[in-house]
Amino acid sequence: MADCPQEILSAVASIIFESAIPDALPSLDPVLFSSSQIPSALPSALPASGWSEPASRHTLASLCLVSRAWYVAAKPYLWRHVEVRLPRTWLAFVDEVAAIDSEEAADALVDASVQQAASVALAAKDSCDPDCANLLQLSILQQLSNVPHNSIPPELLSPPASREPSPARLRARSPGRWRFLRAVSAAMQSLDPNVYVPTPDDPHPGRHVRHLDFNHFRTIGMRRSVEEGVRSRFVTSDRLERVLKEMPQLRQFGATEYMDGALTKSVLIELLMRGAALAFLNWNGARGRGVSLIPNSPATTNEMDQDDADRRRDCRGLEAIDFCGCVSSVFVQGLIDFVREYLEDDVADDGTRTPSQVTFPTIKRLGLRGVTSIPSLVLTNFILAFTSLTHLDLSGTRCSPELLVALGDSTTVRLTSLALGRCIRLTGASITDFLVDGLPARTITQLSLYGDGTFISPLTEADLMRIVTEAPCFKSGMMEYLDLSSSPVTPDVLQAIAPQRALRSLGLSHISALPLPSIAQFLLNTAPNVEVLAIVSTSPELSLHVPWRELSLSLHSHIIRPLTTPPFQFSLTTVCVPKPPLTRLRVVELGVGTLNSLGAGGDAWAVVRSKGGRGWYVHTASGWENGVLRRDLPAGHPMRVELERLAASNGNVGSGVGWHARKMEVLHGLGMLGREDGLYGAVSFAYQG
Repeated sequence: MADCPQEILSAVASIIFESAIPDALPSLDPVLFSSSQIPSALPSALPASGWSEPASRHTLASLCLVSRAWYVAAKPYLWRHVEVRLPRTWLAFVDEVAAIDSEEAADALVDASVQQAASVALAAKDSCDPDCANLLQLSILQQLSNVPHNSIPPELLSPPASREPSPARLRARSPGRWRFLRAVSAAMQSLDPNVYVPTPDDPHPGRHVRHLDFNHFRTIGMRRSVEEGVRSRFVTSDRLERVLKEMPQLRQFGATEYMDGALTKSVLIELLMRGAALAFLNWNGARGRGVSLIPNSPATTNEMDQDDADRRRDCRGLEAIDFCGCVSSVFVQGLIDFVREYLEDDVADDGTRTPSQVTFPTIKRLGLRGVTSIPSLVLTNFILAFTSLTHLDLSGTRCSPELLVALGDSTTVRLTSLALGRCIRLTGASITDFLVDGLPARTITQLSLYGDGTFISPLTEADLMRIVTEAPCFKSGMMEYLDLSSSPVTPDVLQAIAPQRALRSLGLSHISALPLPSIAQFLLNTAPNVEVLAIVSTSPELSLHVPWRELSLSLHSHIIRPLTTPPFQFSLTTVCVPKPPLTRLRVVELGVGTLNSLGAGGDAWAVVRSKGGRGWYVHTASGWENGVLRRDLPAGHPMRVELERLAASNGNVGSGVGWHARKMEVLHGLGMLGREDGLYGAVSFAYQG
């Protein structure tokens, strides 16, 4: 393939990269990979629906070593998805992406770019005259510097160290280096429109990065003292800001509690104030608290100078941000200052309020799970600035009823995934009114209202009855994920729910008065396609006061046997084709005491425990294979063997092992049905609360 056109090599590299993107219709099972089987594009656990991210990255890295052509084709995709895992790799990444170029390096970049453009233009005209080359280079520099042609001396192409660098050289050293390289091509086009000059190569790979997250980053185990951890941080705001300035194509960003001390106001500005978010800068009525945001005003240089504003305006806006677990005082203060500066209404001396015009229309997915320290008013102003949200995770925050009221009036937000678990400030009436009357809630297909014994859902039975009978998201029958844990769910409420044929994962935990037969009837008649059922501390039959033998018998007689066993058939004359079970149920989440009473399970059922305090009763003979949900996997099937291995591990598993996530997958857009590992996976599947 060495003789293939560059476009074909780039297409091959693109396919390799996209093979590791999670499938839009996941299998709900932990990620299982087999090197002996070809990935399937259908929802499948084994063979997997795609490659693993490390396998895709290793393949792209290997292609970069084949030839120069393969290097050019594979390098952009090798840098497109970056996951920071170790402190030393982060420092190496900073040096590679955001290294501060010396004046000599900037001069070399200018000379090489201009000479490359001139050589391409001369080659197109079959000319090799050195005088023509020098004259063409001077003309390109004239277009870049906007100065009279005669004022550019020939020695400017390689100035002495004592000479003040030209504006073009300053731009070559700034974070807008990629804009300078693009300007070289544009300048050549303006001189001769009939000659196509490709954009010169930028040695810094930051322009290729579209995904950056710190999900796997941690400093535990480095034998650093507390003082070293405070004074010698690896992820600092200065390093992070430098890196972000070199990423004009960044689309997804994920932060964690291990680096939230770097999320200062300046970093938040660099993350959010780019692309379409800067459209308001063109308005004469642009607002700001103490700082004018009009580009030509003198005060602009105090906050963002003209070049910085132009650079951010040329950048693409982010699509997804995940701030899961970010609670440091630095982050909280930075967000408060950012909201006060740009998002709060401006109040004049006479009391006149001018609403903020700053919005972030490109960001569609926002994760704030566990961000417990942000005040309610600040959180409200912050979230209302995201006018195009489809995924919103507010679990464990201080979001207020006023936020839901204001969000419900939005005509641009169209939510498909919403998480409001353990929100201590919300009331039952506010949740009910938002789901029933709010315009953004009409398109919800994944809803989490999770609560537990420490925080019971604020909904009353009347609120819940109104939600399931009047809310458009319930009446549509398109719900895929639903968690009503700790809500006052009764048999009457379950009977009032419209048929939910698309429902795959259901949470009914911490509902002590809900009997198991009512749950079974709901699955049989209303939601037969549910695969994962969470009933931790639910039902009188599974109470802690019930003897262990009776507990196991109740679970199997009411849930396991009627919902997962094929109907009995008998014939003396013909061979009966086995009928499938009445439902797709194959995973049941139970409390620790209930799981202990089940022992090692039986009849292909086994107990799989997470890395934390959660556990599931799993039918190891069931799983998705090439788009088909099989219920009869043989004993030696690779998927069954893998599930049995997870059961035998007794909790010594990865953080991404589990079912029925409690954290929304934000970066790729899979929502509550998505699967994550690392710190995000621990929040999703390991933590009990």
